[in-house]
Amino acid sequence: MGGPKRVILLDTHILLWLAQEPAKLSAKAVKAIRESKDGLAISDMTVWELALLATRGRLKLTGTVEAFVEEIISRAAILPITARVAAIASQFPSSYPKDPADRLIGATAVSESMQLVSADTHIQQSGVVRTIW
Repeated sequence: MGGPKRVILLDTHILLWLAQEPAKLSAKAVKAIRESKDGLAISDMTVWELALLATRGRLKLTGTVEAFVEEIISRAAILPITARVAAIASQFPSSYPKDPADRLIGATAVSESMQLVSADTHIQQSGVVRTIW
């Protein structure tokens, strides 16, 4: 009947491209996002990365950072960085990118058994996280 939920996790750059430069998305990514019957999710880390980009002037917003974050929250499930996520991230092999944000986002995907939409070839090639691109 119901079957497993099919929520997909978006990497930070994917959320940015979706909002501002959709032409950068691959056809496979667009299809997965459109067909995600149970919705989209992002990590707490993505919210932090976007807020940081905005406060540093690297992300142009029409309103405040707080309003931008509220808009994100209204469109995607926000998944917390839990102790389990942190533990998973700490155990990733050296083939996985060293960036803490990449590790926490990837660990969120692993923890929640989700596919991660990401154009990052290092994440894709690591084989640690199931990716869509």
